[in-house]
Amino acid sequence: MTGERSAVDRLAVTGTPGTGKTTATDLLAADRGIEVVHLNDVIREEGLYAERDEERDSLVADLDAVAERLGEWTGVVDSHLAHYLDADRVAVLRCRPDVLERRLVERGEGEASARENRSAEALDVILGEAVERFGEERTYEIDTTDRDPEAVAAELGRVLDGDREPSAGEVDFVEYL
Repeated sequence: MTGERSAVDRLAVTGTPGTGKTTATDLLAADRGIEVVHLNDVIREEGLYAERDEERDSLVADLDAVAERLGEWTGVVDSHLAHYLDADRVAVLRCRPDVLERRLVERGEGEASARENRSAEALDVILGEAVERFGEERTYEIDTTDRDPEAVAAELGRVLDGDREPSAGEVDFVEYL
């Protein structure tokens, strides 16, 4: 029941690239005065990757090195990889695949990468991984498609505070395949 959940110390915010993780977590941090670690920046800046995937023009993270670097972290971590970390809860940001693809292309992603991410979103790839690791009882799905970043940040705040029920499996984009 709502209100019976307690606040948490560690929230992993994950989702397909382009769902609004960085924008929403920056707003949450500004509103709450909490630390947010933008994990992709840390991986790139501190060399916490095993190799570069030339085809995708991306880094392959060394998740053991990432976990060691973060140690006993508190606050919020955002990344499409955040669900691989130990956390109290995981929030999976979702976006309708056609909107997601447009967002990615507009920010300079290649067409192939944007299409690949569109398909991953339609197939619930990150949601499935998050539920497998955290279980439905610690996974919170937030559809960002028609929400402004402030509303998404407010929902993340509700997850942190324990004022939102778990919601894995409520968003369905399979028709976009």
